[in-house]
Amino acid sequence: MAPRAGLGAMTIDVEEHFHVSAFAGVLDRADWPKQESRVEANTHRLLDLFAAHEAQATFFCLGCVARAAPGLIRRIAAEGHELASHGDQHFRVFEQSRAEFAEDLRRAKGAIEEAGGQAVTGYRAPSFSVDARSPWAYEVMAGTGHAWSSSSHPIKHDHYGDPTALRTPHREPSAGILEIPVSTRMWRGRRLPFAGGGFFRLAPLAWTRSGLDAYAQEFGIAPNFYLHPWEIDPDQPRLKGAPLKSALRHRIGLGRAESRLAALLAERRWRSMREACADGIGAA
Repeated sequence: MAPRAGLGAMTIDVEEHFHVSAFAGVLDRADWPKQESRVEANTHRLLDLFAAHEAQATFFCLGCVARAAPGLIRRIAAEGHELASHGDQHFRVFEQSRAEFAEDLRRAKGAIEEAGGQAVTGYRAPSFSVDARSPWAYEVMAGTGHAWSSSSHPIKHDHYGDPTALRTPHREPSAGILEIPVSTRMWRGRRLPFAGGGFFRLAPLAWTRSGLDAYAQEFGIAPNFYLHPWEIDPDQPRLKGAPLKSALRHRIGLGRAESRLAALLAERRWRSMREACADGIGAA
């Protein structure tokens, strides 16, 4: 199959800067309402940037964000982007029981659909947390009305990932859910990340550019890319008491992420997961 040259799937995980799992041991969930909310303003900035470059994206939204900022969700839908779920309260899947996970998915789906007026069929687990610790996850997704997922990052990482997982979209056998992993590349016999997050902020932009092309050439399908709204916000408050490693990872490259994203938007045709992976998602 010939690669879809220049086509990529853009995805945004819509969450606050203090929602990240690396800070879970520092900030109690009960203290979330006391923190400065910046997700709405940052996501509007991303929407403005996408509009300027005629780019479309999939926005994996938290249910708690949808309830707090329904106008933001309405704008995402009104401008032709795809709405998907990031869960309700940013719990990693393996932190929940099967019943708790199902309730989290239902609450998020309901909140996002109510705010955006658009059916939600896709899901991305916080911190890519669908793994061997939650073997029932795909069955729960199917049972709560989801048809596809982008919850796997098939690399070796100290917080997430499975270096043995498939690198291309595939049907998960227990429930038939289409899993669309985060795109990775091979380099000297090793799987390496390139498609967003801290890797995008840390490595030279040329690494992301060449990775997008390498993935398309290797598989003949559109690569996908991910980012969080807080990643274009270098002025966000610092979280007191955060471990040095986590704080450094969180803040590295924040000042250059927006300009790098603008460069990628200008160079490639970006579409939502629904459009870039239409054959697979449409067959779900």
